[in-house]
Amino acid sequence: MAEVGLLPNFLPGDLRWKYWQERADWWPGPRSFVLTRGREILAHAAVVPGTYFWNDQRVRTVQLIDWVARPNAVGTGVSLMKFLGQAGDALLAIGGSAQTLRLLPHLGFRIRGSATGYVRSLHPTALLTPSVHPAWRVPPRFLRSVWWNLRAPRGGTDGWHVSRVNADELSRVASILPRPMSGMAVLERSTELFRYSLDCPIAAMSLFAMEQEGRARGYFLLTLALRQARLADCWMDSSDPADWRALIQCAVREARHYSDAAELAVWASDPMLSRCLRECGFHARNEAPVQLLGPRDPALLPPALRVQMLDNDAAYWHLGRNEFWA
Repeated sequence: MAEVGLLPNFLPGDLRWKYWQERADWWPGPRSFVLTRGREILAHAAVVPGTYFWNDQRVRTVQLIDWVARPNAVGTGVSLMKFLGQAGDALLAIGGSAQTLRLLPHLGFRIRGSATGYVRSLHPTALLTPSVHPAWRVPPRFLRSVWWNLRAPRGGTDGWHVSRVNADELSRVASILPRPMSGMAVLERSTELFRYSLDCPIAAMSLFAMEQEGRARGYFLLTLALRQARLADCWMDSSDPADWRALIQCAVREARHYSDAAELAVWASDPMLSRCLRECGFHARNEAPVQLLGPRDPALLPPALRVQMLDNDAAYWHLGRNEFWA
């Protein structure tokens, strides 16, 4: 990975969680695989398992992260991908490097939507820290962040109660997990997935439940990757935009408790969430295509797929240095 510029994480505890700690949606065993020739590693890929619902059926997906091959070992990365793809009904790809995005259509991947990255300012002074960005870009970023922060709407959370959900309280959100939307499949959530996520050593994760009149209505998952907070996952059991705006504003309020966080970043791939984010003072900054290879049955290929940062390593991945979106 280092040879091709991926800046890998070498910390044993982080790797154990990402590659080897058991997940309920994957069989016992590793999620990190290599293709070798003798003792030489030619290609590597790690698996993020998932499942989406469509036409009353569950479709298992396999998504590759840390997917890399030696430049002189042409075809080994694709061979490893095809081998690992047999573990599911479909291969999922969200974004990727420029080289990967050029390759995937030739392998048969089909676009099922896009994930737009949005950001809202939290604590602009936190931008005045060392980061991957050139020093000359810091002043304009800071001024823009201050302006965004002043203009962002407040309030909209009256009548809602937010509380943190610990690993031994996950039953509180079991009744409000995502379900298929009109014309769009959603990726499955479970209490076991949240249990695994809350154990992440790479970026601290916190799960919150939203209640109204004593009844659980929604949840959101926040992570803190260095000085960027991330709304890694969220759901509301409602089609009312006002309820979704309340969820977003509650997430912003909780994220402000991270005093070192310059901003709150989030992905949105469905129109409802995208519109509500803009109305809550978020700004679109990047876009990543959502692509699927398979399943074999065309009836199980949804026209669009809702994804969140939790659906790959975007919830926790960082370069070891601050990388801001503002």
